Amino acid sequence: MCRNIKTLFNFHPPATTDEIYAASLQYVRKVSGFSKPSKANEDAINRAVEEVAIATQNLLNTLITNAEPRNREVEAERAKARNAKRFGLENRD
Repeated sequence: MCRNIKTLFNFHPPATTDEIYAASLQYVRKVSGFSKPSKANEDAINRAVEEVAIATQNLLNTLITNAEPRNREVEAERAKARNAKRFGLENRD
């Protein structure tokens, strides 16, 4: 359920609005327990997603680091290698 919650800080280029929204949506879904809310809860869920996205953007805007920004492609390859090792998929193509 939380596949879209990933590190968003210190990347070049910076996290997009879509990435922040996707992480916020997954967070609210996890906390609420709803993957598809009822009509009665839809407004509350949408409002929570918007608020979490705003808080996330504010957080990312105020964090500071001396580290060089990470490269998305390099990080994706590292994650792919870790997953291959973890799930025993090293020799599969």
